[in-house]
Amino acid sequence: MAKQLDYHSIREIFTRFQAAEAEPKGELDHVNAYTLVVAVALSAQATDAGVNKATRGLFKIADTPEKMLALGEEGVTEHIKTIGLYRNKAKNVIKLSRILVDDYGGEVPNSRAALESLPGVGRKTANVVLNMWWHYPAQAVDTHIFRLGNRSGICPGKDVVAVERAIEDHIPVDFQQHAHHWMILHGRYTCVARKPKCGACLIRDLCQFEDKTE
Repeated sequence: MAKQLDYHSIREIFTRFQAAEAEPKGELDHVNAYTLVVAVALSAQATDAGVNKATRGLFKIADTPEKMLALGEEGVTEHIKTIGLYRNKAKNVIKLSRILVDDYGGEVPNSRAALESLPGVGRKTANVVLNMWWHYPAQAVDTHIFRLGNRSGICPGKDVVAVERAIEDHIPVDFQQHAHHWMILHGRYTCVARKPKCGACLIRDLCQFEDKTE
């Protein structure tokens, strides 16, 4: 775990991220808050590209919890069986859809606690939905952010909650809205797990990772 970087280094890092891509976007396809919840829940232990492929047909016929319930668990399963853990995920999609219809009038709630109460929705999923749909500066820490934060010193922490807190505490507020997207994309495509592409990294000079590659 790297030492926490200082304010000026972090500001420079995110200034560079912003200059490279001013409006970073999540890579999961969705058409409304409900389909975003479903897509993010399905993305656990799966790639965004794989989820998008599976949901392309699903969301054409079931883009509300009512339509998803009408499709049924077997119908959902048929669409998402290319995704890991698809049977359990199909069960959760139906369960969360039932709760949304029965308890929330078919609308997706926008508090973290209410989102986390839905089957298959954890803190990370809730934070993604709050950030992407309601533009709240929630920080969804995945494996990419956890790795990048601890390697670089941007937001080191022993677990995802500690990393989330480090992001909130140390990244200047004007970068908070897009912070997790910049870090996810950097971790996914540059600061990769096995052999990070340090030679192509735009924050190489500020990063504290000791085993830099060429």
